[in-house]
Amino acid sequence: MLSGAMGCILIYMDHDTERRNAVALSIVLVEPEIPPNTGNIARSCAATDTELHLIKPLGFRIDDRAVRRAGLDYWPYVDLTVHENLGDFMNKYQGKRRMFFASTKGGRLFTDVRFQDGDMLVFGKETAGLPRDLLSAHRQETIRIPMSRNTRLRSFNLANSANIILFEALRQLAFPGLK
Repeated sequence: MLSGAMGCILIYMDHDTERRNAVALSIVLVEPEIPPNTGNIARSCAATDTELHLIKPLGFRIDDRAVRRAGLDYWPYVDLTVHENLGDFMNKYQGKRRMFFASTKGGRLFTDVRFQDGDMLVFGKETAGLPRDLLSAHRQETIRIPMSRNTRLRSFNLANSANIILFEALRQLAFPGLK
C-alpha cells in the first residue's frame, strides 16, 4: 500500500498490522547512495521488526519494479517510511522521539547509551556521513563505534554499522518480539 502524509510516503503490507504496531526501534538513513547497503539494512529491519526511514534524495529507485528486479523478496515485510528531505523528517520527529546520530565524529560510544523503546538510530550517506550542522546541533546524541586509529580515515560499511548499533539496542531491550 502506498500513501502520502506530511511530506512522506508510507509503504507497508496490510496483512501484518500487529507487527507494525510492536516496533521498538527505527533505523533512519539520510540520503543513502548504495542500493546493497540499504537492501541489507532493510533485510535486518524486516527480520527484527524495526522501522526503516529513508530520507531523499536516494541514490536508487525503490518502486515495485526496481524492488522485484533486485529480488528483494523480504521488501513487503519492511515497515518503510520515505521522507522528502531531512528537514521534513526532523520537523515530524524531533522532540517526539529520541534520536541518536551515528558518526565517526561522535564523542560517545554507542554502548554508553541506554536505548529505549521508540529510539531512532540515524545514519548518514556513505560518502559524506551526516551533515555537520546536524551533528553540531546534537552533540550529546552523536554516537560512534570504536575503531583502531589506523582506520580513522575510513569508517565501517553503512550496513555493518547499522547492524552493530541496532543489535546492541535490541540486546538492551531484551530482543522485543524476537525469538
